[in-house]
Amino acid sequence: MRKIKGLRWYMIALVTLGTVLGYLTRNTIAAAAPTLMEELHISTQQYSYIIAAYSAAYTIMQPVAGYVLDILGTKIGYAFFAVTWAIFCGATALAGSWGGLALARGAVGAAEAAMIPAGLKASSEWFPAKERSIAVGYFNVGSSIGAMIAPPLVVWAIVMHSWQLAFIISGVLSFAWAMAWLIFYKHPRDQKKLSEEEREYIIGGQEAQHQVNNGKKMSVWQILGTRQFWGIALPRFLAEPAWGTFNAWIPLFMFKVYGFNLKEIAMFAWMPMLFADLGCIVGGYLPPLFQRWFGVNLIVSRKMVVTMGALLMIGPGMIGLFTSPYVAIALLCIGGFAHQSLSGALITLSSDVFGRNEVATANGLTGMAAWTASTMFALVVGALADTIGFSPLFAVLAIFDLLGAVVIWTVLKNKSAEELQKETVGSPATQS
Repeated sequence: MRKIKGLRWYMIALVTLGTVLGYLTRNTIAAAAPTLMEELHISTQQYSYIIAAYSAAYTIMQPVAGYVLDILGTKIGYAFFAVTWAIFCGATALAGSWGGLALARGAVGAAEAAMIPAGLKASSEWFPAKERSIAVGYFNVGSSIGAMIAPPLVVWAIVMHSWQLAFIISGVLSFAWAMAWLIFYKHPRDQKKLSEEEREYIIGGQEAQHQVNNGKKMSVWQILGTRQFWGIALPRFLAEPAWGTFNAWIPLFMFKVYGFNLKEIAMFAWMPMLFADLGCIVGGYLPPLFQRWFGVNLIVSRKMVVTMGALLMIGPGMIGLFTSPYVAIALLCIGGFAHQSLSGALITLSSDVFGRNEVATANGLTGMAAWTASTMFALVVGALADTIGFSPLFAVLAIFDLLGAVVIWTVLKNKSAEELQKETVGSPATQS
């Protein structure tokens, strides 16, 4: 059988496409918000309930989705969740009130909770440790591309037909991707089109706990009991409200604060997401560069990326000091770059610290912490945006990220995954 050179990059491209479509389905609601709110008579606070329904379901399902992925495997597990979110995304078109939208978006959020853990699990299977942050950076790009595509797609759908059409298109595309995933994704040990040289490069370059499935699995309580878990979970808790705000509120922010119409939103709302794409890629390449330049280990290099991103988040935190909408857009672009660079580092840390049998579970638990904060902050925005405005809320997001950088340096130890395994696996609570 003909071997495909560099097959791991084709696999991460497939993962990235899934993330693109997942975030397209997620962000369709934000891009359609001005039209939806007018047609269905939805207030800002009611809109925040819709966003919170998605976030709450996503939050609750994060550890569940991660556990299911570890049980079913990356291929079957991810396909199941993708088909589910595709169906409920299309069903959003049937909603006629904010309550109906909240129910549909909650179902989408529950299914999409598997997206990042699945991408991380696929990256840990298909890439050696030294390339994993690059792989995560690429699939994380998909989140920004999906958010970037949503505004022009929604505007086109509204102009051509209705807002309902945008949700139907997004659902159909996600379903088609799920079928492609089932056909093409295989573990590198089972992929016949992978050359032996590349297979050895991938598996030989992985940490010991990613090379072999020894049947041992840390329990949820063991994971929660590690200092390393909280060193990742707390910074993610502090960082995620920024990304939730960027995804759910930028079109409405432009509409309410600067009076942008639908076409102007389509012209500008995607720009912060373009810079978020750059943040994903740059943030993925920086850790190995920092290792070479400063002689630090893998975990310290990721901490440095998180710190850089947190400092850059000061930009959007100052958005209230300027009156020009174009300056505001520029600061949001800086924020998009900043958040996605630090987000990729935080997500990748789970695969640095935890083994192949628990990486998706651990990532799901840290994701639960992150999305708990995102849910709460969405409700805060809904309650306060019409009274105090958006500017103080952006300032709070910058403070959160700076606190997250402090936490990661003080809580997360610079320990390898192998050292953590020796401390935890094999204790009486260990599952097998």
